[in-house]
Amino acid sequence: MKKIRKKKYPKKRRTQQMSKVIGIDLGTTNSCLAILEGGDPNVIQNAEGARTTPSVVAMSKEGERLVGQPAKRQAVTNPENTIFSTKRFIGRRYNEVAEDISKAPYKVTQGKNESVQIKMGDQEHTPPEISAMVLRKLKETAEDYLGEEVTQAVITVPAYFNDSQRQATTDAGKIAGLEVLRIINEPTAEKIAVYDLGGGTFDISILEIGDGVFEVKSTNGDTNLGGDDFDHKIVDWLAEEFKNENGIDLRDDAMALQRLRDEAEKAKCELSTTLQTEINLPFISADASGPKHLNVSLSRAKLEQLVGDLVERTITPCQQALEDAELNASEIDQVVLVGGQTRMPKVQEQVEEFFGKECHRGVNPDEVVAIGAAIQGGVLSGDEGVKDILLLDVTPLSLGIETLGGVFSRLIERNTTIPTKKSQTFSTAADNQESVTIHVLQGEREMSVYNRTLGRFDLLGVPPAPRGIPQIDVTFDIDANGIVHVSAKDLGTGKEQKIRIESSSGLSDVEIDEMVKDAESHSEEDKTKKESVETRNNADSLAYSTEKSLEEYGDSVSAEDREAIQSAIEKLKETLKGENIEAIKADTEALTTASHKLAEAMYAKAAADAQAQGTSGDGPSSDETVIDVEAEEVTDTEQKDTN
Repeated sequence: MKKIRKKKYPKKRRTQQMSKVIGIDLGTTNSCLAILEGGDPNVIQNAEGARTTPSVVAMSKEGERLVGQPAKRQAVTNPENTIFSTKRFIGRRYNEVAEDISKAPYKVTQGKNESVQIKMGDQEHTPPEISAMVLRKLKETAEDYLGEEVTQAVITVPAYFNDSQRQATTDAGKIAGLEVLRIINEPTAEKIAVYDLGGGTFDISILEIGDGVFEVKSTNGDTNLGGDDFDHKIVDWLAEEFKNENGIDLRDDAMALQRLRDEAEKAKCELSTTLQTEINLPFISADASGPKHLNVSLSRAKLEQLVGDLVERTITPCQQALEDAELNASEIDQVVLVGGQTRMPKVQEQVEEFFGKECHRGVNPDEVVAIGAAIQGGVLSGDEGVKDILLLDVTPLSLGIETLGGVFSRLIERNTTIPTKKSQTFSTAADNQESVTIHVLQGEREMSVYNRTLGRFDLLGVPPAPRGIPQIDVTFDIDANGIVHVSAKDLGTGKEQKIRIESSSGLSDVEIDEMVKDAESHSEEDKTKKESVETRNNADSLAYSTEKSLEEYGDSVSAEDREAIQSAIEKLKETLKGENIEAIKADTEALTTASHKLAEAMYAKAAADAQAQGTSGDGPSSDETVIDVEAEEVTDTEQKDTN
């Protein structure tokens, strides 16, 4: 019987399966990490004890890289080197992000292939690199929690992210040391409308659920609309109020502007539960007459007036999503709110008015996306608790190629269930044409010039022939992550050319590998810096405490020992002025050894004082609050119990 049980016990088989797959909601303002345990999704707390991690990275003035809450905390005093809202730049070209650049206190420049470069400290990084720093912190959090290495993840993206943005997110995962098993749409978590208004993006998804199958019928949204924009409205209002009163524009001062941002976000959150809040920022600026303070009252009504146009902007995508799903608002059974900005009463009111029903509030909007990713991770890793769940996602935008006259010829319509594959035959546009350029585009406009270029490639070696004779078979293949593969084949010669659409960040596999190595080296560098700081702090603390003890107990040791200790203190202080960590360690050890005599003298004096006090306390005491502990007898057994 024992042998039979041993064979049937599944533990051995499971060790051969995939390791734990983590689910990550890589948000614009905050990120969240979850994992499936025993069929139930569990949100993992970070090192600071929070269930979400700010998507903020910084280079401190001491040259230390900070990620998450530590980075966010020092943003006010170090705005130029504190990078946030990177998700708004990821996978986008420099000429597409002018508005976002104007709002950023840090420096954003143009790199090769029109890519975006972000300066932090004395180095420039791509948006995928910055995002990878956040992902690496989440990866380390998961590893600390699980006690094992984590190498695989499911990462969510806004449903309306295009191919370049999805590919750039995958690149960020690779740089962080994660194999991204699946990129899934954030709102994918009867007929359900999922309204997702986060920190930097807005999505609306229409789902149909039945028998464990989650089918996305349509998606729409705005990848440049979110809580950040609500904050900017408050910041601009505060800056104008202060300018009208004092003649000073706080937006010209990076440090003052960061203080405004922090207070604007706090005020916005407070007004979700109260009708009025006070914004107080003392010493926000100064002029010849002295320091200036900002003290303003902001009501919920005024906030709703300021952001009314932003809330209204979410309705058009909702209308389009319903139209694509061939549904009316009245046919939606349930509306689920996702994303921190949906806590705003005005947003809830607008959504309920549009759909004509109350919103479902049974989920935590900050955590639900990461939980959905964790469930998908469980599906991919074969977790028994979620084996019967199937997610059918869709492509958010139409895909096609440019044909004669600059016309956009669609091969795959938007909201097509993925993975999918579709082919269409085209021909040459001119006589004796020996090559064909395949211009791959994504978008909804009829003319190619108005849609987004994903890539170009040439099919060479087409035999000379009159136009319209050669047969060129073009195939679009979209995988489960929404990544596009395109091929063109001359049916006459059998010659074929393929392309995997790369992200507009312009990162090749070689560059990604270099960034992975760079991230790993920085990890070691960060550990070295931390060790260096701790060594210096320990040395400084030892020198200070020994010096204080020498002043107090110096008379208890010989003049020779006293001189040796003083000399060791001075030597350590001098070494601390330099950067040689090994020398600091050696001198710290030397001072520790030299101060042993002083420690012995301190303990001897303390013992003598205690004995003297005990002798003087034999008689009755006039102080009634003193407890006579000598009257209590403790047996060996009792002593063991208390230990």
